[in-house]
This record gives sequence, C-alpha cells and structure tokens, in this order.
Amino acid sequence: SGFNSVGHMDTMPRKRHHIGHYKEGEEFIHNVFHVLFPLFTGKEKLNLSMCWLQYEISKVVQCLQAKKKKKLKAQGRKSKKLAKNLLKAPDNRNHLSLWKLYAYLEWLLGNTEDARKVFDTALCTAGTGGLKSPQLCSLSLLYAQLEVELLESTEGAVMSRAVHILTKLAESGPYVPYSGQVLSVNVLKARKTYEHALQDYLSKTPVSDQGQVSDANQLVNLVGCYALFQYLTVGIDAAVSIYTETSQKLQAPCENTGENFGIQNFPTALEAVTLQHTNLLRFHMKISVYPLNPLREALTEALKRYPSNQSLWRSYVHSQRKSHSASKARRFFDGVTRSTNCLEPWLFAIQAEQMRKKLTENVQRADVGEIHSTIPETGLANRIVALFEHAVQSENGTHCPLLWRMYLSFLV
Repeated sequence: SGFNSVGHMDTMPRKRHHIGHYKEGEEFIHNVFHVLFPLFTGKEKLNLSMCWLQYEISKVVQCLQAKKKKKLKAQGRKSKKLAKNLLKAPDNRNHLSLWKLYAYLEWLLGNTEDARKVFDTALCTAGTGGLKSPQLCSLSLLYAQLEVELLESTEGAVMSRAVHILTKLAESGPYVPYSGQVLSVNVLKARKTYEHALQDYLSKTPVSDQGQVSDANQLVNLVGCYALFQYLTVGIDAAVSIYTETSQKLQAPCENTGENFGIQNFPTALEAVTLQHTNLLRFHMKISVYPLNPLREALTEALKRYPSNQSLWRSYVHSQRKSHSASKARRFFDGVTRSTNCLEPWLFAIQAEQMRKKLTENVQRADVGEIHSTIPETGLANRIVALFEHAVQSENGTHCPLLWRMYLSFLV
C-alpha cells in the first residue's frame, strides 16, 4: 500500500552526502506550489493539494528508508502542518482523498492511534455510499491494508479491525468505529454483497473515456477489498481465486467480436489487480509458511505483459535474491529484454546481478574462520559490465542519465 515518490529523483549514495533534495531545489518546489495554489479552484485545487501532500509523504518515506530519526521527526512536523493547512481550505475540507493522505501520513510517522482517529472520522462523515462510492472504497481499502500489515499471523484475523472496516463498507450503512469481533452473519452478508458487486462491475460497459477511467479505478478498489476480505475470513487461496477469476474475466475474449472485452473496457485495471495479487502473496509469505513458486509464476506472467512496471520488477528481484541458482532469472531477464524496448528490464537485471555480487563478496570476506562458499564467483563483474554495455546501446538507454550514472558508479 502507499504512494510512489513524487517530484524527486532517487538518491545515489556517496561517501558523505546524497544527491537530491538540495535546499535550493526544495525552495523552488515550495515556491511553485505556493504560487500556483491561489490560482486554482475546485477540482484543480484539490488535485494540486494532493500532489503537494504526496510530495511531502515521499520525503517522509525517504527518511524512513534512510532510518534518520531526527530528520524524520523534523520532516514529520512540516508535513503534518502542511496537511492540516490544506484541509482547512474550504474547497478541500470535505474531500476524502485528502483525509486519506493525511491519515496515511500519520500512520507512516508511527502515530497509529491518531491515524485511526483520522480514518474513523473520515469514514463516519463520508456517508453511506458503500461499494458504490469510489472515494469511500479507496479509503476503506487503504485503512484495511494498513491494519492487515500489523498482523503477525493469520490466526484470529477474522476478529481484526480490518474485517470490521471491510464489512461496514459492504453494509453501506453509517460507519461505526471498531469495538470487537464482527458477527458471523454480517461476514456472510458482506461476502455476498462483494460477490454481486464484483460481477456487476465486470459486466459493466463504460459510456465515456472519463467513465472508463473511473470504473477501472473502482473495479481495482473493489477487487482489492473483496480479496482482502476473503483473505482475512477464509484464507490465502480464497483471495488468490478472486484475483485469478478477475484477471481471467478481464482477459476473456468477447463472444461477438473476439476482442478482449474486459481489457478494452478497463485497460489499466488488469495491471493494478495483478500488482495487488503479487503484493498479497509477498505479505502472506512474511507471516506464514507458503511456497515461493506461486509468487514467482504470478510475477513472471505479469512482467511479460507489463515489462515497464517497476513495482513488479522489485518484487521479482526480491523473490530471487536468495536463490542459489541464477540461471532461471537470467534467462527470464534475457527473454524480456529481447521482446521489449523498455529500459526497466535492463535496470533491474543489473540490480539483481549487483545484489548477487555483493552477497558473494560478503560471504567470501566474512572473518569467521573457514568458509565454503555455496555461491561461486563466475565472472559477475564482467557480466554486469556486459549488461551495462548492452543497455546503453539500446534506444532508450542511450539517453538515460540514471543508467549512465549507475554505470559510472559501478566502474569507479
């Protein structure tokens, strides 16, 4: 769950400092936001506010990743102050999207109870739209996902706060904060509601481009809520079946035209649903014993279809990082790079080899007596150089500053 970084390049570590987020650049970005903010009204002002807050959240995430507690505390104060000021604006006060970002910010800063209060308040004032309200569905999904991430195992998950959130969403009634386990009869009713709602959306035909985008987003949120609900109340297999059935439906050819009717109606939904599927499998493997093969198969199939999806590549590299045999992953990278002009396969192939090289060096240099390396050195440095050479010769790689920076950093 969460949001991609907005408005900055990833940092490249050096010995004493990092590239990116210089003081002058920060001042320039803030000046742009301050100048533009009074010029917009209505939906445009809301979109600008969301971009601004997402940018602040990205800096908080960067502090968390760098494990800089002092900087995180200072950045957290600034970001919270901005979020509250944005929500005070009359045009933004009643928009769930901004409240969702504010609650997520509080959660990232470790203020779990404060974040829950924000989520609960937003849900209580959101009305009774239920699964038909895109904003309410999106808000409930994020809230439930964050709560699920706190679980240490799947035992007793049916009594969790996340089940309460998802059940209340399906009931389409006034939201009531969590007070205990959800009744079994309410769980059964919610499951039926999710099932019927999903079938309705999969058979829906958008009437306009704008409606198509809106319906695609709502379908993704609905599938996410339903799959997470099934995961908590039944198990991982039930959740996987939801993702599988939805993906098959979106890929199924129309009986009359033979075209992929689902993909035609929801061009981005299939990719987002696939990402949800792999993320849930990864999470389940963290808290339970589960085979790695289903995740690998899901990732390889998804990456063949979406070779530019960075999140899927990160998951794939992460799943392969402890493998003693790199041949299968190398063949897969080679096949994808040959079949697409995207630069992402090259970048992540290089990253995977660099991680493997670092692991090998750590094993060989460990000062703990005699060590028999199970990952022999097989010319990894030469292989990485070869990957860089092929990547920079590609059409997109020639003009990619990041790739050249990585190449120079490796050579130095």
